[in-house]
Amino acid sequence: MKRSEFADPFEQARNEQGIGKMQDQDDPVTMVLGLKDVRKCAHNWKTFQSGAKPGRIVVPSEVKIRDTRQIPFEVDPPEHGDYRAIVEPWFKRPLEDEYRTKLRAQIESLVDQVLTQEDVEVVSEFSLKLQSRALTLLLNTPYQESDVWIGWGTHVFRSEGEALDGDKASILYDYIDAQIERAAENPTDDLYSVLLNSEINGRKLSKEEVKGVMILTFAGGRDTVINAVTNSIAYFADHPQSLARLRDQPEITNRAVEELIRYFSPLTHMGRVVTEDTKVCPHGHDVKADSRISLCWASANRDAKTFENPNEVVLDRKVNPHVAFGFSHHNCLGATHARQIMHILLETLAAKVGSIDILNAKENIEDLDQFKRKVGFDSINVKFNPR
Repeated sequence: MKRSEFADPFEQARNEQGIGKMQDQDDPVTMVLGLKDVRKCAHNWKTFQSGAKPGRIVVPSEVKIRDTRQIPFEVDPPEHGDYRAIVEPWFKRPLEDEYRTKLRAQIESLVDQVLTQEDVEVVSEFSLKLQSRALTLLLNTPYQESDVWIGWGTHVFRSEGEALDGDKASILYDYIDAQIERAAENPTDDLYSVLLNSEINGRKLSKEEVKGVMILTFAGGRDTVINAVTNSIAYFADHPQSLARLRDQPEITNRAVEELIRYFSPLTHMGRVVTEDTKVCPHGHDVKADSRISLCWASANRDAKTFENPNEVVLDRKVNPHVAFGFSHHNCLGATHARQIMHILLETLAAKVGSIDILNAKENIEDLDQFKRKVGFDSINVKFNPR
């Protein structure tokens, strides 16, 4: 079995029951598995809400480590739209030429560096660095701040052996608090300052609201981007012909990005809190008010009812309505940034790298009670070979 093969542990349950079950800190979760059902539940924000107790819609739940509401992630319409109107133009900046030029310079520099090394641990020495450095562009903050974020490691809410770590999470919260105070006293053109100067419904955003946006920005795109980058490198190590194909057919790069995101689904699922007794999926499974469901993106993205050959990477897949960036009102705010990272990375690898050798790897397996899902790698050592 190739290192980059990710099995679908949800297939049987998706086809036979339409749901799965898991326990999460005495707050059990009903996992919705089919693509059609996931999209339907995601769109029905009145019955399946995001604006519950802060941290509860995340799986594993973060209610024990934070009481700040992530914005606009944990807010439902119509307020969700009001907040999103403030931040969405900022998060669309990766479409600008100047932004892409700076991002390309960062990625090319990192690829040039690893091409000189005999052994590169991709998670910590490549993906984490790439994600952190790119985040300086998204925040419009000094490049050297990335060294601080790299020092936090790959997870901001967990440490070795711990699903959640309140002490480690406090490092992020304290950092954001300090940056907000700095921006309040000495405004610049960074995201903190822009948010502090933004208005919603005729009033300025509060520091707590700004903190909510920033926590989402730091935490929401960290593990996911790291997983997407790392898993894609593993794929091209196993499939050097695909790297050559991108070099010969650059016009399929956008499709390749979407397909890699679909196949690897860097975020397994996201929760919602049920507001009334109802049913999910065609099999009619009951869920009770104030219970939790999860929208299992990883399962939905392998649904054979929609995707032909769902367990294969088809680089030029033409019909690809994946939900790896979420769906409906709460689709991922950072999707434009992530897509630009992946697009430029694929172009750079195709131009500069001839092949990639995997030296050793340790898989990252999520324990979801009924399911065990490979989400990426705890570590993977490779050698990048230049063209």
